[in-house]
Amino acid sequence: MNMSHGETVIQKPINEYAVYLKSLLPANIPDTYALKPMFKNISSEENIRNGVIAFRDFMYLFCDRLISDGHLYAKPQKTKNQLDYPFLKNMNHLLIDIGYNGSLNESGESLLISEIPSFTDIKPKIPASKQMEYLRFLALCGFVFTGIDLDVKTFHMPDGFLKISYPNAPVMLAGLKALSMAAVELWVRFYNNANDLFRCDYRVMKAEDTDLLDVLKDMIYLLPENIQRFALELHKRYIDKEMTCAVINDTATHFAYAYTKNSRRPLSPRDIYSRRIWEFEVSMKYGYCIVVRSKNTDKYADLIKTFPLFLREKITAGYGCDRKLRNEPCQGGCQGIRIPLNDSTVAMKRDIELWLDHEVPSS
Repeated sequence: MNMSHGETVIQKPINEYAVYLKSLLPANIPDTYALKPMFKNISSEENIRNGVIAFRDFMYLFCDRLISDGHLYAKPQKTKNQLDYPFLKNMNHLLIDIGYNGSLNESGESLLISEIPSFTDIKPKIPASKQMEYLRFLALCGFVFTGIDLDVKTFHMPDGFLKISYPNAPVMLAGLKALSMAAVELWVRFYNNANDLFRCDYRVMKAEDTDLLDVLKDMIYLLPENIQRFALELHKRYIDKEMTCAVINDTATHFAYAYTKNSRRPLSPRDIYSRRIWEFEVSMKYGYCIVVRSKNTDKYADLIKTFPLFLREKITAGYGCDRKLRNEPCQGGCQGIRIPLNDSTVAMKRDIELWLDHEVPSS
């Protein structure tokens, strides 16, 4: 994980995080795929698929609002996790509550809800003094709450039901409902924060497994074409060498590669990640990187001497706890040797392939 282990850091302004969050949203959501049976009672499959796309578009607007006005809702604070923004964590809970507990009306144009646990539990996740602020922010993003006055200071659930609609794209409510069900019932928790609705992870809803190549393409779509091509060629090279991929979301997105051919048991994504030899990673702190956990450098020391100076110095320095190895503040060195994914890295393509080839066991 990309946290300063136990160290207190000052967060970046939430508008900077919103830019990063917007980049994580899936750009190429298909409009044809079969859904798992558990979602079919929500609405038609077509409505749900279109609703997921509409929710992604809502998230674009949500992020744009944070980019322009986020400073009014969240001030940078000292924390051990620089991505822990209480406003976003609470908004995530609120949206999941709305989607999971709400029932679509017959027309599918509104959700009817009788309780909002993050508001109405004995110990609510969102304090009473802040609840109306969250609803007002959602209203700025297009939500309409019928039955309450958004100008009052304290939220009170109306008698019967609270009616929630999204007039700009009513089908979004079906997407929110389905994604909230996935968040509560299906998403695998990794470090207890992968239930983040903001990632719009529709893939777990699909009846068939997703081709991981499509996940990688979505992860790197913002990069220049030559860097995308480099990443896809590297992916194919090591898939052809029978490596196994896993995608893990924690404080970063990890697209990890491990050699698991000799495993005696089925491996979960977390198992594969723990055995990773290298990975593509994108995080707010480091951007797009390749991260390598070299184990065998002493066996090809002569080859390393032929590499460009930048790569040679990185490999020679090795990896591990920055404080223990180099008496420096934590920079995530324990995760591996981090190489920025940029034009300079593409220029070292052959050297990087030789490096990784010597770390991957022979088939």
